[in-house]
Amino acid sequence: MPRTVLITGATGTVSTALIDALDGAEVNLRALVHDPARSPRAGGAEVVVGDLEDPRSLAPAFEGVQDVWLLTPNGPRAPEHHMNALWAARQAGVERVVRLSVVGAAHDAPNRSGRLHALSDRETEQCGMRWTILRPHWFMQNLLNEAGDISATGTFAMNMAAGRVGMIDARDIAECAARVLLDDPDRHHGRTYTLTGPRSLGFDEVAGELERALGRSVAYLPVSDDAKRKTLLGYGVPPWIVDMLEEYAQAYASGWGDFTTGTVAELLGRRPRDIADFVRDHAAAFTPAERRA
Repeated sequence: MPRTVLITGATGTVSTALIDALDGAEVNLRALVHDPARSPRAGGAEVVVGDLEDPRSLAPAFEGVQDVWLLTPNGPRAPEHHMNALWAARQAGVERVVRLSVVGAAHDAPNRSGRLHALSDRETEQCGMRWTILRPHWFMQNLLNEAGDISATGTFAMNMAAGRVGMIDARDIAECAARVLLDDPDRHHGRTYTLTGPRSLGFDEVAGELERALGRSVAYLPVSDDAKRKTLLGYGVPPWIVDMLEEYAQAYASGWGDFTTGTVAELLGRRPRDIADFVRDHAAAFTPAERRA
């Protein structure tokens, strides 16, 4: 009998890619959304409504589930939301939890997100169910936030200085999660996997890859934390998230993210996608509308 997999954070970047990766597999997919007007883009998942902020809303979504993909959005209440989901899973008799954490999650991480995720990682390890934790590096998809500027001006501004990052394509994260979920529950139990791309890159090198893919000049403009903060606040990004992103940027600028692992290749049996692959696949997003074929 196929196992039932509940996908939380079902409309987010990694979870939507995970639904795609599991499409056609011998599993019953169930996608948790808190807004019934929003549905994940893949049509193969049963959509259920529940809110990780409200424990009372979760029991029907978790009923009959064997595996949970547990993703809680960044925020000061993330450990509470994670706790609510784990408790609902335990009450429902879930067998396995596969959790999306963050790179460098630790109680002494140089950013609040890493410290908060460390709390949830520890709770997962003690949950009494089979568990696996994925800690991915900086998403290549974050570059899509700069696509408007790159398209319009051929430049993008970030407060990472000359920091180098072992960035990863979110599609590879999703495929690693799918591999874990499709394998026997005991195979990855008790494992924490740090996922990166194939090479560590500075953002000037990212600009070079964009140039090659787009056939026009692209430049990376290092800016101060204050300048980036003003831009993000101007776009309506919540102050807590702006603070969190600034802490990550400072860590990356110091060299904290300058590493890679071979874990993606070990899990998938292939090399992870390179930044050149990502840029080629998303070239239209970085191209002015009038120049798109």
